[in-house]
Amino acid sequence: MLLGIASTDPTTYLGVSALLAVVAFLACQAPAIRATRLDPVKTLRAE
Repeated sequence: MLLGIASTDPTTYLGVSALLAVVAFLACQAPAIRATRLDPVKTLRAE
């Protein structure tokens, strides 16, 4: 329960949704950037 914020406040829902989307995007970026730096042939031939 937050004081001064209604349970049906659309601004709060949009803000929290946007924040979660940004965090999820940033969490996916680090592994994706690392994966693009790998040579696929070397990776597939490695044991």
